[in-house]
Amino acid sequence: MPRIKVELPERFSFAIEIPVQALHINGAGHVDNAQMVVLISGAREAFFVGLGYNQNNVEGLGTVITDAAFQYMSEAFEGETLVFRLAANDFNRYGGDIVCRVSERESGREVARAKLGFVFFDYTTRKVAPIPPRFLERVAAA
Repeated sequence: MPRIKVELPERFSFAIEIPVQALHINGAGHVDNAQMVVLISGAREAFFVGLGYNQNNVEGLGTVITDAAFQYMSEAFEGETLVFRLAANDFNRYGGDIVCRVSERESGREVARAKLGFVFFDYTTRKVAPIPPRFLERVAAA
């Protein structure tokens, strides 16, 4: 099976810095892969907040992750600050992708890449819902 390769967009519309803490570190002394998923999820929530939403209320709809790909490039260590750069792209009728590049702030060393597929979800009807036009407007303006 070929290795996963996450393609990055030409530009990112959002960035957030998150310090690596002891709770993110595994027995090998670097950020645990499961903790990287948690950190990227936190950056995704901040991305939605930056657009004026939260991931559970985007124009009255929630968002659900449909698939995810992670590509680890290098280790990250306690005391470092990671920069998460995100962009939304590859939209379809119901959702799209959020692509993330993670790097270490001081050196610029790339740590990880991620691509998260998502759809909008109406929790009242329990069904996938079309992308709210206002969301697309905000993403385009970011």
